[in-house]
Amino acid sequence: MSSQALRLFRRLGGSAPGRWLYARLICFQAPYFASIRPGIERLEPGTCTVRFRQRRAIQNHIGTVHAIALCNAAELAGGLATDATIPDAMRWIPKGMGVRYLAKARGALVATARVPAIDDGPGREVHALVEVRDAAATLVFDADITMWVSSKR
Repeated sequence: MSSQALRLFRRLGGSAPGRWLYARLICFQAPYFASIRPGIERLEPGTCTVRFRQRRAIQNHIGTVHAIALCNAAELAGGLATDATIPDAMRWIPKGMGVRYLAKARGALVATARVPAIDDGPGREVHALVEVRDAAATLVFDADITMWVSSKR
């Protein structure tokens, strides 16, 4: 059985208005993600793609996207990809995150997360690998998020 987040995306994700609504619902459940105004473009087991763009509210003093906004996008993409990958009877929580800032993040950005297949065994670490690229496909940031996956019960 797939996760509730994945089932909802499968219902709403086929159209631009549906994806917009889906992103708003996710941000309602986890309000801090709203700071980047994400657009969730793709969600399926093993992967998630989140789009967001530079704007003043998430800029730093040098006119690029702030480091924490990049981490926020990475956690959103990595968390949704993990949620879509694990069995419905399991849950996840971020345990740690290693990040690299590789180039100035400007303009339209895309965060893509990849998560390996996960079996039913509870109590394990899973790594969500996330890349953020700009409109020219330049890798500007990457993250390795350690997720703790355990049984809901």
